[in-house]
Amino acid sequence: MKFKRFSQLLVLVLVVALLSACGSKDGDKSEFTIGISQLAEQPALDDARLGFEEGLKELGLDANIVYKNAQGEVPDTLTIAQKFAKDEVDLIYTIGTSSAQSAKQATSDIPILFGAITDPVEADLVDSMESPGGNITGTSDEAPIDSQLQLFKDLDENISKIGIIYNTGEPNSEVQVNKVEELAPDMGFEIVPRGISDINDIPQAMDSIIKKVDGIYTITDNMVASAINIVSEKANDNNIITIGAEDAHVSGGILVSDSISYFELGKQTANMAKKILIDGKSPADIPAEKSRNTKIIFNEDTLKALEISEDNNIFKEAEKINK
Repeated sequence: MKFKRFSQLLVLVLVVALLSACGSKDGDKSEFTIGISQLAEQPALDDARLGFEEGLKELGLDANIVYKNAQGEVPDTLTIAQKFAKDEVDLIYTIGTSSAQSAKQATSDIPILFGAITDPVEADLVDSMESPGGNITGTSDEAPIDSQLQLFKDLDENISKIGIIYNTGEPNSEVQVNKVEELAPDMGFEIVPRGISDINDIPQAMDSIIKKVDGIYTITDNMVASAINIVSEKANDNNIITIGAEDAHVSGGILVSDSISYFELGKQTANMAKKILIDGKSPADIPAEKSRNTKIIFNEDTLKALEISEDNNIFKEAEKINK
């Protein structure tokens, strides 16, 4: 009798062990490790990360986040990606073009999501927005350039020359400058671009361009965003209207934007993470997305500094912030 009970107990232990082993398969995981690789520390990219993390919480996705920041050093993005690949994280979320390109180079097996990339196709990350292919998809921060440029005319119909400071080493920036130059003639604008290669070049670049233009347009450029206060202060000192591509620019002193939200884009990307980790979908089958919504946002301090009336139709239903 004792032997029989012992045998039954042994069988029960083996069954429990077997079920536990089956439950540990990837498809049944209840907690995941997500590696976040961020190119640099600046407000827009930070918001993309915070929105992603908040989105995961709202979706009830239990994740161990391993966050690494390359601090603007492109070679470090590859080191970070290779470490994530070696550690076999469940998913890599990349913020910035170089981070995404490095992750794609480091692994063809681990799912990759990208954020803060203007043109993923031009960056050679996906085959197309609709059918990404491979192990990577994500969200684009492509701004509504046409409606943003229109803000110049809505504020002052005499504006004709628009200056743009941009990092010549950032593919996203080249894409945006080309798009602006393509749209400009039909909107009655002449574009005066000034390329830089280092953040320390921004003050001199602004000094050289400020006397040649009627307005300044700040595109989604990581280097310029890191020194947006310098751009806004020099423009305000010279009574130059500024339009920004996203809300962090306005927080930094730019006058107004028909703005995308990097925080909301991060939350959109979190929903993709759920589709991959919980629903079992392949990144190849999840279309890359653009921002679903924009909003007019303006800086009240800058408005006053430029002595522009808040009665302008642009500002009637816009969100107001202070620097």
